[in-house]
Amino acid sequence: MFDLPKINVPEINPAPIAYSYSDTQFEILSKYIKDFEQTLDPQHEVGLILTNFGQSITMQVTEIGYEESVLMIFKGYVNGNFSTLIQHVSQLNFLLTAIEKEPGRPKRTIGFVLPKK
Repeated sequence: MFDLPKINVPEINPAPIAYSYSDTQFEILSKYIKDFEQTLDPQHEVGLILTNFGQSITMQVTEIGYEESVLMIFKGYVNGNFSTLIQHVSQLNFLLTAIEKEPGRPKRTIGFVLPKK
């Protein structure tokens, strides 16, 4: 019916898909937590109130890391028990809070651990 002219369209490679989100979240979290930690007196340390378990759980975080590409790893104490939370970056939702440290124990600071390649 129609006689369309042939057009040579160059082949375009698709845009790369960013699979590594956890490293970006790690950097953002470490900035906010370090800033929050600077506001605390010697009797308080950083705690996270986790709000996605149908209840609120307070975690005294000692270490934060990540696994490429979308998992964040939080280690610390929940009700006095050492715990590890593995969470997808799309589920990150917590409240930074000050937790009174136990008397006689040094103040805990959060370690930020990069994944081993």
